[in-house]
Amino acid sequence: MDATPDLSTITGWLKSARIFDLGRPMVQGMPQSPSHPPFRMALERRHGDRERPGGDSAANEMIVTGGHVGTHIDALAHYSHEGRLFGGVSACEAQTGGRFLSHGAETLPMIVGRGILIDVPAALGEAAARGDVPLDAAAVDEALRVRGTTPRPGDAVLIRTGWGRRWDDAAAFLDFTGGVPGPDVGGIDRLLEGRPVVMGSDTLAFEHLPPGRGLTELPGHRRLLVEAGVPIIEMLDLEELAAAGVREFVFVLAPLKLVGATASPVRPLALVAG
Repeated sequence: MDATPDLSTITGWLKSARIFDLGRPMVQGMPQSPSHPPFRMALERRHGDRERPGGDSAANEMIVTGGHVGTHIDALAHYSHEGRLFGGVSACEAQTGGRFLSHGAETLPMIVGRGILIDVPAALGEAAARGDVPLDAAAVDEALRVRGTTPRPGDAVLIRTGWGRRWDDAAAFLDFTGGVPGPDVGGIDRLLEGRPVVMGSDTLAFEHLPPGRGLTELPGHRRLLVEAGVPIIEMLDLEELAAAGVREFVFVLAPLKLVGATASPVRPLALVAG
């Protein structure tokens, strides 16, 4: 059995590591799917509304948001096929009492392990992947070959399509008319061969959205959440990580324990040796 590194070794590495924030800022008006409740925040108490003896004051806020807004991870309860969740669980029986009794966000794993970035535009020599052409198995193999990356069991597999560059223009980010880049089921199956613990991307829905069809069909969600039991992270910010030429890193993610929820907002981190 390998010896566990001592604490000084771990902390020494962490102090020298470069940390990349892969989460999007949560602000009212940010791009999001029209299928989910929007993010809202309001100051419930302002400084000066109430003062403590001695002149002290405190402020607080009320936050309302859908679980699938901003950078988030889909729990397995999020998607069903023919009335069944992952493992054959009845979706109807599971959604009881205003929450899911099975596969809720509280069951999502905490992850500290190897992450890999599949930078599709860099592999193609383009600014961004095309929205009208899916990332199929052959394209996945080519991107992995060009970037010299080999998936391993337990990896967090993150796909950069370049779509994230549209984030600051909500209308452009939500424009599906020409399609949205991402893997098709064949590309997803190729990646599943490496037995990842989670997959994610910089787009709204992870998988390829064909031109003109928007969010009407999500076969990638069915393949990952219902059939393979692999959670999905959506709307990641992968631009800084890609610009630094990073291909593999330590990936850190801790979903909120939202009992019975179908997703959790997250702020994933990528740690790279300094």
